[in-house]
Amino acid sequence: MTDVRLRRGRSSLAFSFLVQGVAFALLVTRIPGIQDRYGISDGLLPLFLAAVPILAGVASVATEKLVARVAPSVVLRWSQPVVLLALPAVGAGDALWTAAVALGVFGLAVGALDASMNMLGVSLQRAYGRSIMLGFHAAYSLGGIAGASLAWAGAHWHLSLFWSYLPVVVALAPAAFLGSRWYVDGTAAAGGGGVGKGGALSFRLLLPLCLVMTFAYIGDSTVSNWSAKYLQDVLGSSEEAATVPYNAYMVTTLLGRAVGDLGVRYFGASVVVRAGAVLAACGFGLVAVATSAWVGIAAFTVLGLGLSVIVPQTFAAAGRLFPEHSDAAVARLNVFNYVGFLVGSPLVGALGDAWSYRGAMLVPMVLVLVTVVYATSFGARGARYGGGHERPRTVDVG
Repeated sequence: MTDVRLRRGRSSLAFSFLVQGVAFALLVTRIPGIQDRYGISDGLLPLFLAAVPILAGVASVATEKLVARVAPSVVLRWSQPVVLLALPAVGAGDALWTAAVALGVFGLAVGALDASMNMLGVSLQRAYGRSIMLGFHAAYSLGGIAGASLAWAGAHWHLSLFWSYLPVVVALAPAAFLGSRWYVDGTAAAGGGGVGKGGALSFRLLLPLCLVMTFAYIGDSTVSNWSAKYLQDVLGSSEEAATVPYNAYMVTTLLGRAVGDLGVRYFGASVVVRAGAVLAACGFGLVAVATSAWVGIAAFTVLGLGLSVIVPQTFAAAGRLFPEHSDAAVARLNVFNYVGFLVGSPLVGALGDAWSYRGAMLVPMVLVLVTVVYATSFGARGARYGGGHERPRTVDVG
């Protein structure tokens, strides 16, 4: 495999991550607009929102079976345009069933896209021989910031959902499809290093990583769904200031992922994941005891740095555990991304209502701290580059 092909594959996949970040942010930040357009009641809205990750989980499981017949690059090449086209479909209808169908298509396509995208990332990292997964997720974070900004502009200029989405889709869908011609599919690892090498995929070995993924997304969904309410209702901030924590969280998530691969190369994945988990737990603890809005904002900023490294390294660790079954491992692990989203927001909300929102913040703090216990699943401490398949010396291909 040539260096030029690897560089092109890395760039095209990074662009795919960025596009997905834009698409997902455009949807979730305009949920109030979707609710208003279709007259979805507050009681019905959680069912609509829950349907998306549930269908995405189903599609992720199906993708495990699909990639046994076709390459992950083919799945990604065709699922990404479907995700993008579902956006204007959400904004074009006027009957409740059209919203349900469009969101259902979005959920199914997102599940296939997320699974295949991370499969390609894991296999490309193996080909590179060094950690590059955090860089892909940094591109996703950058896309999320861009998508949220575009959504703000659409709302600010009072554009309809359809006209907010259509120009973005027209620009990104052809570019993503054109870039897909340079995707690089990996092959099963030949040679030692993987715990699961030569045997069937063991859910018992994968379970610690599944728990880490779930806990990380419980933390992430806590920030995305409750940071604004926490700042305004608990810390007494203004409505304008309440929008700051999530933006700060996204920026520090981007920064953490942008430099995280360097940390993995020098210190190993387990050290970086432990440090991230401890930092995230400190952030949640600081949120719980914050006495002012600015302290709360600082705490959510710390959270972004801590949580940013965990998810990409969890996918990479699955590839190291099962080098001959990495696609299947990534597909199964990806399901717990959606489990975390489904559990996190209702859990914190229920605890906040029944107890206190300060106390509720301690739950994701404890859960993300459990990651420290499972950090050995991310590779031996002596693995400077974070895994057996990553070579200590390799040609720099980009």
